[in-house]
Amino acid sequence: MCEGIVRGLINADSSVSVTISDPSDQRRRFLQDTFPNAKITSENQQVIDSSEIVILACKPQHLSLALGNTRSDVQPLFISICAGTTIARLEQLLTDAARIVRVMPNLAAMVGEGASGFCTNSNCTLQDVDVTRRIFKSVGTVVEQVPESLMDVVTGVSGSGPAYVCLMIEAMADAAVKFGMPREAAIRLAAQTCVGAGKLILAGGDSNHPAVLKDKVCSHGGTSIAAVAALEEKGFRSAVISGVSAAIERGRELGKL
Repeated sequence: MCEGIVRGLINADSSVSVTISDPSDQRRRFLQDTFPNAKITSENQQVIDSSEIVILACKPQHLSLALGNTRSDVQPLFISICAGTTIARLEQLLTDAARIVRVMPNLAAMVGEGASGFCTNSNCTLQDVDVTRRIFKSVGTVVEQVPESLMDVVTGVSGSGPAYVCLMIEAMADAAVKFGMPREAAIRLAAQTCVGAGKLILAGGDSNHPAVLKDKVCSHGGTSIAAVAALEEKGFRSAVISGVSAAIERGRELGKL
């Protein structure tokens, strides 16, 4: 995810100065080859000292170690993409005066089509909010500010969402293969169908509401309404709601660890 964000920032502004810290020699070599103009280091403190904005992009269980020996005298804006880590926990690891943004992006940021939700602590300014939007707009098209109480919901809907969509695309392709279509063609058709449907909805307006678009596709006595009826009979909508709900509940559990 961090690679996707760095790539998006550089593509948006080639003059941006980026410093990346990683404890692994192998990863540092890879990052230097991938981003030749970036500064690569093993020292987290160097990133904090040289940056106006610091993005925390490690596993939640490694965050204490990553910040354990650092100090934040220069007070950069800290943006965390660590799943389940609350603002209160980040304030404990940093300082009460730290400006903190908690963001949940998703995997589609790797191809510039990410969907991100974020919240801020009380120290953040309107400029901090604007900077956060611009950073994540560089790797996506949807950046929503929400109360922190809804961050686990963001995780369930969009953070984990690519997994559900990929599962659906795979199932659609399997059905096509069952009836004789080559798998690569089936996957391309199914994937583009999901991309196109999403873009129709994001075009906005009442005429592009999901329910309205579904009704437009489902002509009377046609193939689409037959498919929708079969999906509903199998509990498709209920299964999706249950899956998203399970992700939200798991996110809440991780936040308590």
